[in-house]
Amino acid sequence: MLIIRSLLTNIFFFGTLGIGCIIQLPVALFPQKVSIYYWDKIMMPVALFWVHLFAGIKFEVRGKENIIGKNVLYACKHESALETYSFTQFVPATAYILKKELIFMPLFGWTQYFYGMIPVNRKGGASAMKNMLSEVKKRTDKGRPVIIFPEGTRCLPGTTKGYKSGIMFLAENLDLPVVPVALNTGMFWAKNSFLRYPGTAIFEFLPAISAKNKTKEEFMSELQNAIETKCAELNKEIVEKYPYTKQFLAKSAKE
Repeated sequence: MLIIRSLLTNIFFFGTLGIGCIIQLPVALFPQKVSIYYWDKIMMPVALFWVHLFAGIKFEVRGKENIIGKNVLYACKHESALETYSFTQFVPATAYILKKELIFMPLFGWTQYFYGMIPVNRKGGASAMKNMLSEVKKRTDKGRPVIIFPEGTRCLPGTTKGYKSGIMFLAENLDLPVVPVALNTGMFWAKNSFLRYPGTAIFEFLPAISAKNKTKEEFMSELQNAIETKCAELNKEIVEKYPYTKQFLAKSAKE
């Protein structure tokens, strides 16, 4: 049954995104705010409806009082593709910082460009950092929140590959608060897996932190501790509620 539900989820979810990317081409002729509205209010709600219907994945948002609509950076834990698709349902018009290779993917990548995502050359060194700073400022000046995955890649639940200091570089130079975001999506939409497991995917927005008057070590330690501590709490809670998810933490421990 899990295989069938997962198959239907993938077919309908990615099929909806594929159709959405094709429709995006003429939509791109209009101002960018039209593309943002199109994805935030039409296509993504439909795509995520299939996730709930077939996979049985529900969403719960905690810490709503910590959500800031503009002039903010979100530092989000990255466990699966699910948060990359769903985050704008909680914080509309958010621009993501992503690796530039994604922008060149036919249809999907073009859609990221039209939405206003921020491509970054990971091997570009100082020049890439300056370009990222400039592009982030353009988005925030327009009132758009910006999200960065500070680990730079997806991690298995209960693990981390280390937080990179690019988030502090942005916060310090743009004088913006950073809202940490913890989640447990990897328990249901596992990395590099075909299967989609039922349960409640929790996104918890934590109190904003500032880079002012802090060393890089102090800020990065505060950010990582906030996110990882809360993720550990969410994992413990979800294992108690859905015992089968313990297998994902066991897998993480082995790797």
